[in-house]
Amino acid sequence: MHVNEKNRTPKKVDLDEGPSKSELKRLMTERQKLAEVLAALSSDALKTIPMDEAIKAAIAETNKIKSFEAIRRHKQYLGKLMRFLDEEELDAIQKRLDAIQGVSKAETAKLHHLESYRDRLIANDETFTKMIEQYPDMDIQNMRTLIRNARKEKETNKPPKAYREIFRVLKDMGI
Repeated sequence: MHVNEKNRTPKKVDLDEGPSKSELKRLMTERQKLAEVLAALSSDALKTIPMDEAIKAAIAETNKIKSFEAIRRHKQYLGKLMRFLDEEELDAIQKRLDAIQGVSKAETAKLHHLESYRDRLIANDETFTKMIEQYPDMDIQNMRTLIRNARKEKETNKPPKAYREIFRVLKDMGI
């Protein structure tokens, strides 16, 4: 026991008081940020997250709110709701969220691959020749015209209409 010096009353010292107030605040901020990430998901992706329907409904309401202050208060409310989830539920939510975002990363990588392929097509004719060998059933004349037009657009600083069209064709072909 400690003695308080001001009023000389004994004070019990409990060595196992649990997490500090700062630690609790950090945990609550993390849960609020998780709720914000969940609020940014599409409605279809949100349906796949394993959590209580009431929390899902509250998260879905976030997109309907337009006022900045109301959004801030609603995010705090979501953080409050997330406090009641235990660690197992949070881990399940995080795993599902990582899987959803992983698909997004794979899609982004595919788009980057298409962009670099398009740039190589425009840069030299050898890449186009290899493409003809790999995809003999494609519309060769149309692709050749698009590549020629994209080169002209680039030289004359015109809007990249053909440049974008090449990307669309490559995406439709499944390259």
